[in-house]
Amino acid sequence: MEKTVGNNTVTYIVNKLRSAGCVFAEEEAQILVSEAQSLEDLLKKVEWRADGFPLEYVIGWAQFCGLRIEVERGVFVPRQRTKFLVQQAQELACSGDIVVDLCCGSGAIGAALAAARGEIMLYSSDIDPIAVRCARRNVTKFGGQVFEGDLYKALPQWMKGHINILVANVPYVPTKAIELLPLEARLYEPHLALNGGEDGLNILRRVVTEAPYWLAPGGHLLIETSERQAPQSFEIFTNIGLTTKIVRDVEWDATVVIGTHTSFV
Repeated sequence: MEKTVGNNTVTYIVNKLRSAGCVFAEEEAQILVSEAQSLEDLLKKVEWRADGFPLEYVIGWAQFCGLRIEVERGVFVPRQRTKFLVQQAQELACSGDIVVDLCCGSGAIGAALAAARGEIMLYSSDIDPIAVRCARRNVTKFGGQVFEGDLYKALPQWMKGHINILVANVPYVPTKAIELLPLEARLYEPHLALNGGEDGLNILRRVVTEAPYWLAPGGHLLIETSERQAPQSFEIFTNIGLTTKIVRDVEWDATVVIGTHTSFV
């Protein structure tokens, strides 16, 4: 409805968003205007955003790896730094590979991989039924399937020993650090998707421990973590027998640990 919104209204929206602490108020105002169905809808969306709701919840989608990923309240919003995880997995994936995205949230990582690699067999899973519902809207359009359950328990048994690429953006915020997160993440995103336990590595440990039973020989496990947690994550990977390396992108402040299964369990 851009053509029907006057400059004064746009200025009002920008000022309101800026007063609420939105750093990119001008850009957000344009997005809200373009997504609104009516002036009433626009003003309602502006109020939600000014109250602290993540922009992605307000408009119903997030931009990720060139895709419009559907999101809804209660689902972890994909971060731009996670593009680095997708890039690393994309470089390792081959046509026909079985690719599994654990803790998939909205399904953004799997969808981006399928869009980039084409002929892969994609499976995603999450323990949260809201995330599963959302992921199905994003993943099935690329031929993927989504399962609900706790990590590997969600996967069919035939996958054991056959997964070529296993990606996981697990919760890795230490419990006590959640209170230090930006307000919109702390108040509106599910803590289940953020809380990694005392040191932030509880879920990572669980994923890594079982990975050798699920990976095909030569298969790869890729997990996003923080730069501070990377050395301990590296140790967890190597202790389970994976050939491991850490890759980092400074511009995106993104760190990924990659482990390769080089032998049978």
